[in-house]
Amino acid sequence: MILRDHQSLFADLAPAGCYVALRAGFFAPEAELNLFPPEWINHYTFSGLALADPLLRWCQENSGYARWGEIDSFVGTSFMRDYRSFGFEFGGVVSIHGTQEMPKRSLGIFARSDRELRVSEMKEIERVLSRIHADEPEMPTEAQMEALQLYSKGYLHKQVAHELQLSVGGVKARLRGAADRLGAKTLREAASIAASRGLL
Repeated sequence: MILRDHQSLFADLAPAGCYVALRAGFFAPEAELNLFPPEWINHYTFSGLALADPLLRWCQENSGYARWGEIDSFVGTSFMRDYRSFGFEFGGVVSIHGTQEMPKRSLGIFARSDRELRVSEMKEIERVLSRIHADEPEMPTEAQMEALQLYSKGYLHKQVAHELQLSVGGVKARLRGAADRLGAKTLREAASIAASRGLL
């Protein structure tokens, strides 16, 4: 189950924007979905807000969901004023904790400009995110990983074909197979997932 398959649901429930990180580990999430407007993304990135955002901190320290107004460390802060200055008046967060076997967590920040998120909507986001979080992609074969490792190093299809003594068509099939098994829509996403799992 791919994160982007649920893009329309997240966009409907959080029409002002949302950010979802799937199975975030030590380094980075396996997949991300960012539906916030580019202006906010640029401001958030340039200002380094992620390093101290109380919404992300809540997700690190808690499991479940909460509306922004229920998070004491967020209410009345400059972070809240920043969000509101871009039209994000209401919102919620969802955090899905990992297990001992799979310690990564998934999380999301969801925004609306018109009204509070309903409890039923927060529960729906939590349910969907929990399902995606638990739906761990299948491991690529050794042959698929060989091709993906070379691709992730910047090799072109033709160069991968030469290294592995395959046709370009054979390389494309292996790379597509690796992406499918990892639940990725693009080769770049497949390489990112594989790297986050320590496969590369």
